Amino acid sequence: MAPPNEPVITSLTKPTSLENVFHLSDSKLSVKGVPLLSQIPHNVSFTPFSSKPHSSDVDAPPSLLNRVLAASHKGGFLGFSQSEPSDRLMNSLGSFTDRNFLSIFRFKTWWSTQWVGTSGSDLQMETQWVLLHVPELNSYVIIIPIIEASFRSALHPGSDSHIMICAESGSTQVKASSFNSIAYVHLSENPYNLFREAYSALRVHLNTFKLLEEKNPPSIVDKFGWCTWDAFYLSVEPVGVFHGLKDFAEIGGVSPRFVIIDDGWQSINYDDADDPYEDAKNLILGGQQMTARLHRFEECDKFKSYKRGLILGPNAPPFDPNKPKALISKGIELERLVKNRDKAVKSGSSDLAEIEARIKLVEKEIDDLLGGGDQNMKKNKSECGEKAEECGLKAFTRDLRTKFKGLDDIYVWHALCGAWGGVRPGATHLKSKIIPCKLSPGLDGTMPDLAVVKLVEGSIGLVHPYQANDFYESMHSYLAKSGVTGAKIDVIHCLEYVSDEYGGRVELAKAYYDGLTNSIVKNFNGSGIIASMQQCNDFFFLGTKQVSMARVGDDFWFQDPYGDPMGVFWLQGVHMIHCSYNSLWMGQIIQPDWDMFQSDHVCAKFHAGSRAICGSQVYVSDSVGFHDFDLIKSLVFPDGTVPRCIHFPLPTRDCLFKNPLFDHKTLLKIWNLNKFGGVIGAFNCQGAGWDPKEHTFRGFPECYKAVEGSVHVSEVEWDQKDETVHMGNAEEYAVYHNQAKKLHLMTPKSEPIRFTLQPSTFELFSFVAVTKLSGRNNIKFAPIGITNMFNNVGTIQELEYVEIGAKVKVKGGGNFLAYSNESPKKFQLNGVDVPFEWLPDGKLTVNLPWIQEDGGVSDLAIIF
Repeated sequence: MAPPNEPVITSLTKPTSLENVFHLSDSKLSVKGVPLLSQIPHNVSFTPFSSKPHSSDVDAPPSLLNRVLAASHKGGFLGFSQSEPSDRLMNSLGSFTDRNFLSIFRFKTWWSTQWVGTSGSDLQMETQWVLLHVPELNSYVIIIPIIEASFRSALHPGSDSHIMICAESGSTQVKASSFNSIAYVHLSENPYNLFREAYSALRVHLNTFKLLEEKNPPSIVDKFGWCTWDAFYLSVEPVGVFHGLKDFAEIGGVSPRFVIIDDGWQSINYDDADDPYEDAKNLILGGQQMTARLHRFEECDKFKSYKRGLILGPNAPPFDPNKPKALISKGIELERLVKNRDKAVKSGSSDLAEIEARIKLVEKEIDDLLGGGDQNMKKNKSECGEKAEECGLKAFTRDLRTKFKGLDDIYVWHALCGAWGGVRPGATHLKSKIIPCKLSPGLDGTMPDLAVVKLVEGSIGLVHPYQANDFYESMHSYLAKSGVTGAKIDVIHCLEYVSDEYGGRVELAKAYYDGLTNSIVKNFNGSGIIASMQQCNDFFFLGTKQVSMARVGDDFWFQDPYGDPMGVFWLQGVHMIHCSYNSLWMGQIIQPDWDMFQSDHVCAKFHAGSRAICGSQVYVSDSVGFHDFDLIKSLVFPDGTVPRCIHFPLPTRDCLFKNPLFDHKTLLKIWNLNKFGGVIGAFNCQGAGWDPKEHTFRGFPECYKAVEGSVHVSEVEWDQKDETVHMGNAEEYAVYHNQAKKLHLMTPKSEPIRFTLQPSTFELFSFVAVTKLSGRNNIKFAPIGITNMFNNVGTIQELEYVEIGAKVKVKGGGNFLAYSNESPKKFQLNGVDVPFEWLPDGKLTVNLPWIQEDGGVSDLAIIF
């Protein structure tokens, strides 16, 4: 957050003495004299940022304003004009060829990912920014389509190497013909500074969102958690949640500090329900609820019928961990039968009667597995009577916190519009209307998506935007009173489907996001939200004044939903590509959330390696009783906190314009920073990728093979945090290979470290500056941390060098490793001499206990 007593800037049009770097003339946009775009139409304009007037009531901190003004000569705005007004306008911004680019495009309504190429025609539809390499200047330029008035823009491929911009309002009633600032361009010599400078400039220009540096992330950011989604899907219920948390605490010895009760707790039903105020029955799989609507803001009957104290006594209800798996299996069978029935109806097949009979049988089997739960729930509800405090969600959250003392946060899931299908008209005090979903033509090039099909099929019960404040307040105030501390909000980008009669996508989004912002401040401590299914520029430019954490990847898929048996492997690498490249821009605005995974998955360790250095919370979605606790303990301390990096991971420079998914040769390398060292994670993600012709991700099995790579200390971007800049100036570094358990030295002039990774494997390289101890001739020392933790350097809490040695505070239990070129005279643990091992190769080790009373922190003194 900005310091409170900074000098106030009174003008945003303060002239700069530096010359603007971009110039548009002779149908060319040049940067410092180097042609960037050519064949620019005459209707395209360019306005330098430094000459564009901006509002004096921008609410950015003075330090941010100063920074933007200092770099204002490095950026500017592109606009265009046409003769006929329209709600959707397409225009060329010029062409480029033979210039490497990196871009982010929407592959679904909700999700974005990386794409590379060399010309404007190589872009994908719905591109949200493009980064151009300008080696002539040893620099980089970014082009970002933005928002102007009621129009949102995106980039598209054009013919003959042209780059197109599409400006659309999302309403046939909202039209325009000209734009002055529909895209922003910016130059920098450092690609990571470029993103920070460009999005800082847009934050000031638009004044509709805030940067991450201005906000506080949710309290879960450095903790371990459990999400119920993959464990239960829609069959989640209180006793199952209790036993899930119990397993972690009592069997694994690692207690989650937060839990997310995912989809399945809400009160929803279908339009054809016999009783419009009764919950839909036998919901299991995700697709089943996508046409259902919210009929009340309170929890569904299976949570409402929970009675206080049920899980606290010695006779807490038992739970069969195989039951959810059996339900999911039956749910898959039912889903397949319903599809077959639909086909039979269309074809007039004689098998229809047999299929119908089978459907009824499976539904009965599901009901039996649920134990006739409907009658039991009604019985429990009637027993609760008027004692609301003794039943329902509030009683359940209270019991969870009573049983699990370290459980700090309880989040629940909901869709942006309430449920997937919105809010049922007439069911609440709010004005809701069924709005048919209309897809923008720009989404034609995106991936087939069941969620979109279902939303189009069922439409959305949209609460009128003038009631957005009341809508979120009604939901969230009830949840807050029930002991819920935050929400995971999904299906965020559905608003563009239903914006036609509400002033368009920008105006509708403003109303909803303002209501959401106000509710977060009032009910969830200003930060208790994880945004999801939101990876479109509308959301980031309009919805993030308060939202400070959001997903940067698609869902974790434990298998390919389209049936590719290799998808269980190659989808995991795709997930990492989404997360790391999206963080380049999303990380400027929100804390990147890398999503949950399952600890017993075949690629669980592969995922764990990335989560260890993701710089945010770590959470799993394990089924009850199915865990790899040894793996979890390599990520999580016994107190449920994690050794968190102080930045978020980003691709190294040599990966920016490469294809780490199916070019046969590139490893994904991501760098991050710890308080006392840097880390580079290398991952073999080869074997899958986006197919532009099929508009989907698919396997490239010929690429699923071992890949060689290299790593060097110079690839750590030390200057991206003030507190680590000095580490980049070290003469020598200790390098630790976390998986191979190797330790050696490297200088900035050393040759890169060569290595080979098998498919779906990784290595984490830690780099710690070697310090020569003053007063002790030729003694060199570098702490590596606890090596049984994947982010070993992240376990180091404090480090101080004194004349006779070093003092280190370390959190965690296990094997502490340091580099020392000589053996110490003694090693003290919490003031007491302890035995240690020193080897001639420089490995200095000691085993540390986890002392609960000290919060797991050990005071080490290494004396020479």
